[in-house]
Amino acid sequence: MADDTAHPHHGIDYVEISVLDLEAAKGFYGAAFGWQFNAYGPGYAGIQKAGGGEAGGLAVAEEVRGGGPLVVLYSNDIEGTVSAVREAGGRVTKEIFAFPGGRRFHFTDPSGNELAVWTLAESA
Repeated sequence: MADDTAHPHHGIDYVEISVLDLEAAKGFYGAAFGWQFNAYGPGYAGIQKAGGGEAGGLAVAEEVRGGGPLVVLYSNDIEGTVSAVREAGGRVTKEIFAFPGGRRFHFTDPSGNELAVWTLAESA
């Protein structure tokens, strides 16, 4: 079977985020990251990819449990992104810190999901 470049074999294809309030989650991710959504009814919204298709979805759940895989987003302007997260109602749980090759921060969304955002290290 040939490998589809849009869906590479064994590659991560879709990330689903459990949320308590779909409209609040759409408002948060739209305001903080400019995400747009495909509506699938009152319990689900697909996260649109910039080039078409979907990267994941927001699914209404009765509870949100922490401790699962960490979703890490990329930013060209990490200071601007941390400000946007705060302004959209997110809570920064780890301030921006350096690691070999870059910098990142962690935050929780209004449902309590923890995600991270990273950027490349600045050139000297």
